[in-house]
Amino acid sequence: MAEIVLFHHAQGLTEGVKAFAEDLRQAGHIVHHPDFFEGNVFEKIDEGINYARQAGFGVVKDRAIAAADALGDGRGDGLVYAGFSLGVMPAQELAQTRAGARGALFLHGCLPASEFGDAWPAGVPVQVHGMDEDPFFTEEDGDLDAAKALVASTEDAELFLYPGKGHLFTDSSLPDYDEAAATLLKSRVLAFLKS
Repeated sequence: MAEIVLFHHAQGLTEGVKAFAEDLRQAGHIVHHPDFFEGNVFEKIDEGINYARQAGFGVVKDRAIAAADALGDGRGDGLVYAGFSLGVMPAQELAQTRAGARGALFLHGCLPASEFGDAWPAGVPVQVHGMDEDPFFTEEDGDLDAAKALVASTEDAELFLYPGKGHLFTDSSLPDYDEAAATLLKSRVLAFLKS
């Protein structure tokens, strides 16, 4: 059993994010999904990005980190940090900077490890998942390049690419949802959480 902090994407804490968390719970894991958008849910990614921009990306990230800190002693012992797209930002920072992280799951996004330190921490396994033709993941934000660099820098990292163009393909409440890809991703995530 793992204890997971799952950070939502730019459209907020959607029903699809909650459903993903519930699937992990049904497999026996403890899952926290803090709402760092203060109840705001958006129909389009751009609307959510604009909300985060207006609130301040740093403010939004700090809300997410504060929610994780409230779970325990603030050191992250034994927690798996997971994030969907925008939620990768706090998940990655916590996984890289908090002692005792058990692992990290980055869905639809990845930042360069240099954003939060000199290198990915030894002994912290990480999976990165994205679609091979998703322009957010493969082109615009450089997430795929960051993921490849992460995999090249540590034996503890895995990158999984799925065929398709959808960005938030694991969120069953959004148009980008791809049931086949999401099911395969969940099976890989569940195997990761058992290790």
